Amino acid sequence: MAVLPDIESSADSAVHYNALGNIADFPVKPPAIPEPDGGERQKYRTIWISDIHLGTKGCNAELLIDFLDHTDSETMYLVGDIIDGWRLKKKFYWPAEHNDIVWRVLKRAKRGTRIVYIPGNHDEMIRPFSGMSFGGVEIKRAAFHTTADGRELMVIHGDEFDTIMLAHRWLSFVGDALYHLAMGLNIWVNRARRAFGLPYWSLSKTAKHRVKNAVEFISRYEEVVARAAKERGVDGVVCGHIHTAEIRDFEGVQYYNDGDWVEGCNALVEHFDGRMELLHWPEEIANRAGAKHATGTEGVERSTGKVAA
Repeated sequence: MAVLPDIESSADSAVHYNALGNIADFPVKPPAIPEPDGGERQKYRTIWISDIHLGTKGCNAELLIDFLDHTDSETMYLVGDIIDGWRLKKKFYWPAEHNDIVWRVLKRAKRGTRIVYIPGNHDEMIRPFSGMSFGGVEIKRAAFHTTADGRELMVIHGDEFDTIMLAHRWLSFVGDALYHLAMGLNIWVNRARRAFGLPYWSLSKTAKHRVKNAVEFISRYEEVVARAAKERGVDGVVCGHIHTAEIRDFEGVQYYNDGDWVEGCNALVEHFDGRMELLHWPEEIANRAGAKHATGTEGVERSTGKVAA
């Protein structure tokens, strides 16, 4: 069993990460895609997103920008792998859309949204800053969240429970390289689909759910994480890491995975009465386009998504 990180660990190695010292001043230029003026946003009490992988071509930046422009919340948790330090070390890639995402997150903090950043394994270079705040963004190794209906949820990235990460770190880097090859193929597939007027579709997500070993790994991972939450005495756990959005109950412990913005493009949200819902943003966009086509207005019919008590 993995040892859970301290909730309020200190930034004892910050001097080795001078490159992050100016985070509070980022960005230095306005976004390439400006925020829309006015427009109704769907409001939530809390939003969780993770596994954005900024700095890679697999990041679905346009979909995430659309999500950020159509939602708002009192609190937002960034549940790890927001920036892909592994890939950036090999080759620097940072298009304007990735800058726009950072700009929007920092803009939310300035507007009064509480932003909590829990680094994952791909952005582990930020973990030594735990306990500090940059540009209104709190950095924590892990966190606890109390829902509107009084449930206590543990919030972690989840790589602490990945047996490959713990026992064979080198293998995780090989898997990462193969994964990004699949992401490159996914980009070309969706360019072709757009040319034919078809909606976004994840090749890797579909393959993963059809491969027996991958399904078994995901199931074991979910059980281990839920068991750790039960041992911690909380009502549930929110994590990311495995790029598989899910809401499940394990013997009274609620397991929530907020998905990713590479394959599924999902977010976990809490309504103001404490209800939890998974949003599948490509479906949200498709529903919005359908509503515009049917009514000829800018109104948006929200999809139900997946809800758990």
